[in-house]
Amino acid sequence: MNYSMDAASKVPARPGAQTPHRLAEHVRAALDDYFGTLNGEDAGDIYALVMAEVERPLLACVLERCGGNQTRAASLLGLNRATLRKKLRAHDLL
Repeated sequence: MNYSMDAASKVPARPGAQTPHRLAEHVRAALDDYFGTLNGEDAGDIYALVMAEVERPLLACVLERCGGNQTRAASLLGLNRATLRKKLRAHDLL
C-alpha cells in the first residue's frame, strides 16, 4: 500500500482521511495524563514503558486485521516474519 507523507509531521497520511486523528496526538495525551498522575515524582525508563505499552496492542491489532496471516502482518509492520514471530512469542500472542 502506498501512503503519502504529511510534510509537516513526517507521518504517513491515511488515504481518504478527512480529519486525521494522528497517533502522535493520542500518545501525547496519554503521556500528559501519565505525567499528571506522578504528582511531581520523577519518572524513569519512559521509553521502555511506552514501548511495552504500545507494542503488544500494535501487534495484536495488525495480526487481527490481517486475519492471522503472519506474512501479511509482518509486511504491513515492515518487519520480517521471523522478527514478528519473536515479538508475538514475547507478548504471548502466538
